[in-house]
Amino acid sequence: MTKNHKKMLVRIIVTFILFVVLMIFSHSGNYPWMSQFPGGFVLFLIPYLIIGYDIIWKAARNIRNGQVFDENFLMMIATFAAFGVGEYSEGLAVMLFYQVGELFQSYAVERSRNSIADMMNICPEYANIEEDGQLKQVDPDEVEPGAIIVIKPGERIPLDGVVTEGESMIDTAALTGESVPRRAVPGDEVISGCVNGSGTLKVQVTKMFEDSTVSKILELVENASSKKAKLENFITRFAKYYTPVVTIGAAILAVIPPLFLGGDWSDWIQRACIFLVISCPCALVISVPLGFFGGIGAASRIGVLVKGSNYLEAVAEMTTIVFDKTGTLTKGEFKVTDIIPAQGTKEELLHLAAFAEGYSTHPISNSIKEAYGRPVDMTKVEEAKEMAGHGISARVEGRLVLAGNSKLMEENGVAYTPVKSSGTVVYVAADGIFMGTIVISDTVKEGAKEAIREMKRVGVKKCVMLTGDRKEAAQAVADELGIDQVHAELLPGDKVDQVEKLLKEQPPKERLAFVGDGINDAPVLTRADVGIAMGSMGSDAAIEAADVVLMDDDVRKIASIVRISRRTLKIVKQNIVFALAVKAIVLLMGAFGAANMWEAVFADVGVSVIAILNSMRALKIK
Repeated sequence: MTKNHKKMLVRIIVTFILFVVLMIFSHSGNYPWMSQFPGGFVLFLIPYLIIGYDIIWKAARNIRNGQVFDENFLMMIATFAAFGVGEYSEGLAVMLFYQVGELFQSYAVERSRNSIADMMNICPEYANIEEDGQLKQVDPDEVEPGAIIVIKPGERIPLDGVVTEGESMIDTAALTGESVPRRAVPGDEVISGCVNGSGTLKVQVTKMFEDSTVSKILELVENASSKKAKLENFITRFAKYYTPVVTIGAAILAVIPPLFLGGDWSDWIQRACIFLVISCPCALVISVPLGFFGGIGAASRIGVLVKGSNYLEAVAEMTTIVFDKTGTLTKGEFKVTDIIPAQGTKEELLHLAAFAEGYSTHPISNSIKEAYGRPVDMTKVEEAKEMAGHGISARVEGRLVLAGNSKLMEENGVAYTPVKSSGTVVYVAADGIFMGTIVISDTVKEGAKEAIREMKRVGVKKCVMLTGDRKEAAQAVADELGIDQVHAELLPGDKVDQVEKLLKEQPPKERLAFVGDGINDAPVLTRADVGIAMGSMGSDAAIEAADVVLMDDDVRKIASIVRISRRTLKIVKQNIVFALAVKAIVLLMGAFGAANMWEAVFADVGVSVIAILNSMRALKIK
């Protein structure tokens, strides 16, 4: 609880004690003057000012600034009118319980903010630079890419970079929601905002602070509240017209009936006061944004950043999800999955291929060298030549070795045995003799199959995969994961066209999401109703273009976000229906004299507190 909350609580307690004492004395029958002017007026005015001075000040300030119709104005007018007709206890009670509701509201907002503010604590205050054998603390903004920084045990990593020296466990919970620390060794990438464990690390900086992961996250969090959902915008517009209408309605109720129908002026003024108290739109104006804020906070707790409540609302309406393949559903890491010798042994086949590919940095070449597992002595390799779109030729230990696709074999007149595979096929020949085949495949991400299954379970109707890969490789991944529809051999522009077609097929109230990680995915992320990017390994362009960011690249969390968003929308709609229904009933009762001020207090403060408590459920995660 903040300092301001404690002050408000003290004011409420003091006012409540004075209120109880005054009520006891006024109802004892020994002090009839307490219900009359000026005695009762002065005694009840003291606790009224203690509890309500800030409301009166806000109302006066807003009137001066031309913003007349708000809840402060309604409370001020209603309580002033109650005092004016001699209902001192009711006037004080309205202000007291209104402030109780305000305290509940403020505390609820603070809790929701704190759930997101935990992410704001990831901002590092300094970076350690070594100068003359001594560590010097500098502002992260001052560190240039290429510089070496030292991260001591327990310190927060200030900038993105690559570990050059040392080993440690990295706590990524603040960014990813992942409770298990990750090991960092030389050569591993580390991202800013994470906490270093027990070992000292030296890290070579790869990005300026303004381009670092932590800086991007903070910027996204700060801007999240500015993007409102349709329901939020509706409530804002509703309150803008609703408040002046009910104020005019209360004025008419206080003046017209006694003028034309007869009756006691004080009775109709009291009805107007009740009407004003009931009509205060606090329950709607606060609980609806608070519900969405709670949903965004719940998402941040599991390591998912939603850039605004409008995107949370769109995720709830999502029925089609489109995936990029490489880096999203697959690791983008090529591995040798099969070695099929036609002559000699597997070891000999892999030896020839690894030496032939020795000079190449292509992912296919790297995967063959990794499978070979031993240093490649490049002194044994001569006349290496890479032929784009075909493969490589090189003289290895005096033998002319060809390693590539079927076109390379055919062009060189090598009689080979074709192999049908979902992976990339590398044929190897030595001195014109076919030696065998090596199959290289991209590996499916851990949890990808489970993610697709969970999405179907939460009501996603169609899962689509787009890729620039070959049809056979794409279909194999789709079959393994349970993807409904596949579009392969696509250029980046083709992906946008495919998403456009899928969007046209969508029913009006259903949304389409696209999940990607590369620079070439940015246009598609922007075009989809909801763009979902990988935050850990994804490109800056993809993260910038996306509406939702998975901080640890775990696609299983998409189903969790769908659940959170739908639960949030359900809570928000419950609040709207409940608040409007209760207010409508009690407003009619008040207009016909069937409701007193205490029922009006419940219709305002009681409904607000119940709606706020309901909104706070959005923060909870199972």
